[in-house]
Amino acid sequence: MQVILLEKVHNLGNLGDKIKVKSGYGRNYLIPYGKASPATVENIAKFEQKRAELEKKAHEAFVVAQVRAEKFMDLVVTIRAKAGDEGKLFGSIAAKDIVHALIATDPQISKNEILLPNGVIRLLGEHDVELMFHSDIRATIKLNILPEAAK
Repeated sequence: MQVILLEKVHNLGNLGDKIKVKSGYGRNYLIPYGKASPATVENIAKFEQKRAELEKKAHEAFVVAQVRAEKFMDLVVTIRAKAGDEGKLFGSIAAKDIVHALIATDPQISKNEILLPNGVIRLLGEHDVELMFHSDIRATIKLNILPEAAK
């Protein structure tokens, strides 16, 4: 399936790129979420008419993402969790737990912006967590996981 991108998509392409994607990815994700449209002659013509408007919108989103990322530069967040003697957590720290810890810094943070490439965190200690606000803008925070105090 050929599509034309209406915004920059991470690991796929930039605004205005005409690319070939699997039909399910195009039909179920790119088109419904407004990230692309089918690359027909009339859609390409419509895109060219709206190109300046879309580029302006993309630039505004980029600037907003930069401002949001600056809030998180050099941020250290502490989360307390139940853990065993060896430093293993009883459970894990997932993206939603990190969102709850970051909500005071930015109430708009969502779990989709938190990247955990190795999966959930299951050990005490300091971990680097990457936040992706835009396909080009990322911020890294230090997540310090400490054991809960004994009662």
